[in-house]
Amino acid sequence: MVSVDDRLAALATMSSAQLRAEWQRLTRSPVPRISPNLLRLALAWEIQAEAWGGLSRRTQQTLDQLARAKTSTSPARPGMRLVREWNGRTHVVEVGEDNVIRWNGREWRSLSEVAREITGTRWSGPAFFGLKKRCAA
Repeated sequence: MVSVDDRLAALATMSSAQLRAEWQRLTRSPVPRISPNLLRLALAWEIQAEAWGGLSRRTQQTLDQLARAKTSTSPARPGMRLVREWNGRTHVVEVGEDNVIRWNGREWRSLSEVAREITGTRWSGPAFFGLKKRCAA
């Protein structure tokens, strides 16, 4: 098996046609219309991601959100108290120093779970608690 280092080194000597073929083989997607040098960098990232794992789901979502530039989400940080009024009742959620979300005497895995429990419908927790904002056009 060829090492990651050897695969990365081989990119430097590949022709444009070879780079495009490698992109299609590796990603199974159309080749982006970019320069051969930029394609080498993109292929290097893909090779390393294949070998050692790519971006986390959260990081992918953040990058997608930034690329669309329509919304911005602030993370819930330890020590935060989030307050939301819903149907005449005030709900206070605390994010502990241990990063655990606490509401109504229980621990929750996400703000979305809390928002769903409060409203009875599927909500984005960050949107429900005001952490997700629309960006100015």
